[in-house]
Amino acid sequence: MLDLSGNQLTSLPTDLPRLHRLRVLFCSDNPFTELPPVLGQCGELELVGFKACRIERVTGRALPARLRWLILTDNCVESLPAEIGRCSRLQKLMLAGNRLRALPPELATCTRLELLRISANRLQELPDWLADLPRLAWLAYAGNPCCERHEAAAQVQTPASDLHWNQLELQQLLGQGASGWIHRALRRDGQEPAAIALKIFKGDVTSDGLPDSEVAAWLRAGQHPGLIPVLGRVQGHPDGAQALAMPLVNAAFGSLAGPPSLDSCTRDCYAPETRFTPDEALGVARSVAAAVAHLHRRGVLHGDLYGHNILHDGRGRALLGDFGAASLFDPGDSWNAPRLQRIEVRAFGCLLEELIERAQTPPDAAACLDPLRRLRDACLSGEPARRPRFEQIEDALARLAGAGKPSLAIITP
Repeated sequence: MLDLSGNQLTSLPTDLPRLHRLRVLFCSDNPFTELPPVLGQCGELELVGFKACRIERVTGRALPARLRWLILTDNCVESLPAEIGRCSRLQKLMLAGNRLRALPPELATCTRLELLRISANRLQELPDWLADLPRLAWLAYAGNPCCERHEAAAQVQTPASDLHWNQLELQQLLGQGASGWIHRALRRDGQEPAAIALKIFKGDVTSDGLPDSEVAAWLRAGQHPGLIPVLGRVQGHPDGAQALAMPLVNAAFGSLAGPPSLDSCTRDCYAPETRFTPDEALGVARSVAAAVAHLHRRGVLHGDLYGHNILHDGRGRALLGDFGAASLFDPGDSWNAPRLQRIEVRAFGCLLEELIERAQTPPDAAACLDPLRRLRDACLSGEPARRPRFEQIEDALARLAGAGKPSLAIITP
């Protein structure tokens, strides 16, 4: 691995391929204007990261044959070369914050592609072939002209209890992500002081998209027991930053998983000791499925349906959060809506797979997980049109939960 980020590089040496074991290269925050063509000669190179440079040109010669993960977030790229279709191992493609007006049709041949970030570009529409990619599970496309109408409508759906910065007392930092910081805060607006969570957006293009798009998705999401709700937008931040107020989640809840690693690429990393009873696994799956079904009914594609964005209490209760990669769509569009939703069904299938792998059962009761395995297989189908809708998934899991113990042994979805 070689990390050259944060320098003043505009080119790479022509003998870079002499590093014949090089697999990971980061060159973010450098003033490159072209993705260096020499990269295509690096035989083992799998991860290429050029975030926040000044890249305008990407030639086919710059794409390594073994490429799995390409990061070109926050650049000036207007088009991708047709040769990207030759990257048969490509799994993760991050293009948010560029100037793309279209995706090359050759990208449709990248059948291993699982995660795609194309937010904050200039796309007037999404290509039809996108929803047919057999493994695509995590898609973010907000902040494009094709989304402007939906995002503008969501922004005016302001929660009734908007707050002013002067009504809040900022306390300790609870965590941070690509799009912002989350603080504990005290709300002082004439009522008894109450602890809340406050998300302050960084205001920059992130790997997922734009803060404005995330705020629109939070607002459109509305209220559901499986979601972390928005209490209101915060006005009057001293630096003009956007901020959202949310309830403080009970300390009993913790992250289900950690984010993907360089090696796992698109799959979450779980602590080695993580285990679930069958009913805990079912409870998490049911909570998440109900929350996503609610989002889809409201025209929100979460885009980042991962264990690391799910909080759980160890007893089967779960909350889905983080709308940084969320995108809006018209739920009444009978052609596009089902196709977009089935992309997220595959992400749920990956989550089911991870829950099942960590579910503990006595040796003589292993078959009790078979209904979940069948549902997993249906969600992971390589033919998107054959995947169930989230309403069907929600109903199937409700029937399993209502069957009584041993619940998973006697009813199939």
